[in-house]
Amino acid sequence: MNAPLQPLRELDGLDLRTFREEVVPAYQPVVVRGLVADWPAVRAASTEQGAWDYLAQFDRGRPAEAFVAPPETRGRYFYRDDMRGFNFERRVGPFGDIVRDIAGLPDSESAPAVYIGSVPTAEVLPGFDAAHAMPLLPPPLAIPRIWIGNRSEVSAHFDLSDNIACVVAGRRRFTLFPPDQVANLYVGPLDHTMAGQPASMAPLKSPDPDRFPRFGDALGAALTAELGPGDAIYIPTLWWHHVEALSPFNILVNYWWEDPPARAGEAFESMVHAILGIANLPPERRRAWRAMFNHYVFREAGDPVAHLAPEHRGILGPPTPQLRERIRQFLMRSLGRR
Repeated sequence: MNAPLQPLRELDGLDLRTFREEVVPAYQPVVVRGLVADWPAVRAASTEQGAWDYLAQFDRGRPAEAFVAPPETRGRYFYRDDMRGFNFERRVGPFGDIVRDIAGLPDSESAPAVYIGSVPTAEVLPGFDAAHAMPLLPPPLAIPRIWIGNRSEVSAHFDLSDNIACVVAGRRRFTLFPPDQVANLYVGPLDHTMAGQPASMAPLKSPDPDRFPRFGDALGAALTAELGPGDAIYIPTLWWHHVEALSPFNILVNYWWEDPPARAGEAFESMVHAILGIANLPPERRRAWRAMFNHYVFREAGDPVAHLAPEHRGILGPPTPQLRERIRQFLMRSLGRR
């Protein structure tokens, strides 16, 4: 990187009202220093042994999935060179055994990269949730998930839900890109992904300017922050984020939620459907459909049916559960005929 990246906005304190009424509507990521500094797990995690001793009291021997990458990857979880698979394996074992193995790995280039990712704490650490309240998301709005590993690097990707990620142990560096940088991130396949969402193919460090000539523009728009124990970051949906675990032992707890619920996944599927129906049309037809989408979907000119009485607005009326189900059934019948 030729120039330092812009720092993420930071807040030293944040209450629920300000978060819901000011931060979320602004659709900008923020770092909240010390948001969960009083969590018992954060206090216990001043040492690796203290972290494990604390988690062990909740452990019931339940299984978890570990992602294991060989030493030559240097912790960068990614595709294999031939793109037919990935440079890591998935292994299942008792949660506590995997955590002990991670804590026992040497901090050297000869060690594999190992992490447990996105495991609901209620499944593997029953009782942990009750002892670690999230002040910005009153239950049951979001399910806490735990991530534990050694040093690692995950390429820029987006989530389909808003995300609050809290560092419990170790240090993490987040590098974020606004959604409008998607064309400059050189995104990999939409349907062959490492963990559900597509990821940038351009390495953050020393990207090849011949292969990724526009990635420098993405870096010009990037925001970054390094978080320590007790710090949290809010990442709005569709913001791309590259994540590095910088310490030999790291714990993070995150919360994904949708407000309003159950919409983001449908939006992604709608985009894929549009790829099927529109992406390969001649340019003049794509331009015509862009005008239709701008009017009816993105509503750049305002409400497209403001001139109609409410009883005549059909599927463009308020999105009640009944209307959403009616549209869903219409789409399922239509797709079933193709």
